[in-house]
Amino acid sequence: MKDTLQNTYTYNGKAYPCCASLTMGVIGGKWKTVILYHLINGKLRYNELRKLMPTVTERTLSLQLKKLEDDHIIERKVFTKKPPLKVEYKLTDLGETLIPLIESIAKWGDFVVQKYS
Repeated sequence: MKDTLQNTYTYNGKAYPCCASLTMGVIGGKWKTVILYHLINGKLRYNELRKLMPTVTERTLSLQLKKLEDDHIIERKVFTKKPPLKVEYKLTDLGETLIPLIESIAKWGDFVVQKYS
């Protein structure tokens, strides 16, 4: 939502000076985009994400997943019917709107590697 008096954008209780800042606030950082990239093809369990991202610490992964969940980008589903406990993550409808952006970011990274490495 845009606040025309102060020319800021507010999302999830946080104010941003522009739309680009809002976007980067939600998906920016070293790991959030990587998490979203891996969730494009469907839901994954926590340990599956860990295997796909071996250099991220458990604490960092947990914190980034929580932030993405708080921003309504991913959904966390806990299965408690039978042990062991199972937790799955998937993109929400809002998160799915980021797929073209994440794919463009990945395509740009591939271009840089091909052209300049």
